[in-house]
Amino acid sequence: MKPLLPVLGFILFTLFAFDGAAQKQLSEGLLQYNISIVSPKSETPSLNSLNGAVLSVYLKPNLSRTEMKSTLGTESTVYDNRAGSGFILKEYSGQKLMISMNSANWDQKNRTYEDLSFTITGETATIAGYQCKKATATLADGKAFIVYFDPSVVISNKKYNNAFSRLPGLPVQYEIQSGNLSFKYTLSSLSYEAIPASKFEAPKTGFRVMTYEENQQLKKG
Repeated sequence: MKPLLPVLGFILFTLFAFDGAAQKQLSEGLLQYNISIVSPKSETPSLNSLNGAVLSVYLKPNLSRTEMKSTLGTESTVYDNRAGSGFILKEYSGQKLMISMNSANWDQKNRTYEDLSFTITGETATIAGYQCKKATATLADGKAFIVYFDPSVVISNKKYNNAFSRLPGLPVQYEIQSGNLSFKYTLSSLSYEAIPASKFEAPKTGFRVMTYEENQQLKKG
């Protein structure tokens, strides 16, 4: 039996090596998602304006910019993991607002989906050309959060979206519930292109500036 041990060891090594090689690291690049609205009721004009919106996610190992564009306007969130700071840009109806954030603000903003623990089911699906596995997690309010992901691509920046920090792959399709509405995000393109540093820099002029706390108070009226 001893002569078989080296052979068995070689086979196991080859399998693990192949599995590792099959996963591609996305350390820098651009993800784009199409957003559609799933509603049990007839859509209003305000909802129609969000249908067809596009979410762009620009990534570097420690930097992220998440940008949503719709007919209503543009909202971007930029965060630097290493510095523990970032900002939100809101551009609607000719008004421009920049909201500064520290690490505590970032955690508060993302607490609903923070560090979700996923259970991978046996269900698979091909979505937008990606071979996906289904994963489910339970939110604090008891609602289910379902993601279809491609395990062959792993994102290096685990903090770009707190919901996916423990997801073992690339999120291809997922839904976010808000009241009776459900917003479906479907990956439309993936690029490994280099992202210019300017994409993560705060604008020097043209925006009204306030802190995250000031903005929260403004929302309360």
